[in-house]
Amino acid sequence: MAVNQLSRQFADTPSVVDITGAQMVMVMKLSAFAWNVFDGTLPEDQLSDHQKDRRIVKLPSLLDYTGYVLFFPSLFAGPAFDYNEYRGWIDCSMFDVPATVDPAKKPPTRKKRKIPRSGTPAMLKMVFGLLWILAFLNLSSWYSPSVLLGDDYTTYGFLRRIFVLHMVGFTARTKYYGVWFLAEGSCILAGLGYNGIDPKTGRVSWNRLQNIKPWGVESAQNSRGYLENWNMNTNKWLRYYIYLRVTPRNRKPGFRASMATFVTSAFWHGFYPGYYLAFVLASLVQTAAKDYRRNARPFFLDPVSQKPLPSKKYYDFASWVATQATFSFVVAPFIILDFKQSLQVWSRVNFYGIFTTVATLVFFASPAKVHLRKMLEKKSREAGGHLSRSTSSENLKEPVLGLSADPREDISEAIHELQVGVGKAKKDLDKRGFQKKKL
Repeated sequence: MAVNQLSRQFADTPSVVDITGAQMVMVMKLSAFAWNVFDGTLPEDQLSDHQKDRRIVKLPSLLDYTGYVLFFPSLFAGPAFDYNEYRGWIDCSMFDVPATVDPAKKPPTRKKRKIPRSGTPAMLKMVFGLLWILAFLNLSSWYSPSVLLGDDYTTYGFLRRIFVLHMVGFTARTKYYGVWFLAEGSCILAGLGYNGIDPKTGRVSWNRLQNIKPWGVESAQNSRGYLENWNMNTNKWLRYYIYLRVTPRNRKPGFRASMATFVTSAFWHGFYPGYYLAFVLASLVQTAAKDYRRNARPFFLDPVSQKPLPSKKYYDFASWVATQATFSFVVAPFIILDFKQSLQVWSRVNFYGIFTTVATLVFFASPAKVHLRKMLEKKSREAGGHLSRSTSSENLKEPVLGLSADPREDISEAIHELQVGVGKAKKDLDKRGFQKKKL
C-alpha cells in the first residue's frame, strides 16, 4: 500500500482512482484479522468483551477467508469489518432473533431466507448517495480546489474567502458522502448491514457498517463531534487495533499509545505533505476545543443541575461557527495535498485557523484560565452546587482518527517518562561507578 501510495504521489494524479483505496481497506481487514486470530490463542480472562466477540478460535477455510478479504460491496472504499461479522452473515447466525422479541414483531423475510427484507433501507441509501454525487458534480464546477489557487480568489473580501474555503471543503466531502452511502447501501442489500432488532418495536437496525453521518459532521459544535462522525469504521479500527493494542495489559493508554495511533493513521493515509499539515493542526485544535469546553461552556450551564441556560443557544451557535470555520481551514491541505500550495491557500485567508488556535492555547495557559476557574467556582458556590468536570465524550482520551485528544497532556507525559528514564539511567551509572570503585 505504501509503495503504491508513493507511486501515485510521484505520478501527481491525486484525482485518479487507483488500487490504493482498496489496499487501505485491506490493511484494516488483514491487521484486524491477525489480532482476532491472536486473541483466539489467549484465555478468556485476558480479553475484553470486544475481543471475546471478535476472536477467531478456528482458522477459516481459504474460500471463506478470500470471500471476507475481497467482499465486493466494500472492496474499493470500505467500510471495513471484522471476520466474525462476515462469518455470522455467511452462516446466518447474525439474524437469529432473540427470545426477548415478540414473534409477532419478527422482521419479515422473503420465503425461506433468514435475512430480513432490506430492499427499502438499501434503496434509500442509494438515493441519498446518488443525490450526494449529484451535489458534488454540480458544486465542483463552482468550488473546486483550483478556485482557492486562482487569482480571482485574492480579490474577494475576507469573509467571502472563508465562505469559499468552507464550500470547497463541503464539496469535497459530498464525494465521500456519496461513495460511502452507496457502499453502505450495497452492504445493507446483501444483509451484512444488519445490526439487530429492537425488542419493543420490532424495528430492524441496518447501521452495522455505517461509515459517515453527514448531519453530524456539518452540524458539529466541537472538534470531537466533527471527527467522530467522519470515517467511523476507521475510527474503530484505530481504537481497537492500534490504540488499545500497543498498551500493556492492565495499564491505561498514554503518550505512547496516542503517538503510535497518530503515526499509524498518518502513514495509512499516505505521504502527501498536506495530510501531515492537517493532522498536526487538528491535534492542536482538539486541545483548544477542550479548553473552551472545560472553562467557557460551564458559564452557560446551571451550576446545580448542569442543564443548559437560555443563553446556551448563543454559545452553541458560536461553537458551530467556530468549529466549521476552523475545520474548513484545517482540511484545506488535506484537499490540496501539495505543501507549497497548502501554505499559499492558508496565507490567502491570513492563517486565521493557526492564529485563533495558538491564541486560544496561549490564553488558557495564562493566568486568565485560573481567573475563569475562580469565577466558575464562585458561581457554583453561590448556587449551592460544586464545580465538576463534564463526563462527556469531549473528555475521553482516546484519539479520533489518530488525532490525540489532548496533545498537551501527552507531551507532559512524554517529558515525565523521559525524566524518569534519565533518572533511572543516572542511578544505574552511579551504581556501576560505586561497584567499580569498591573493586
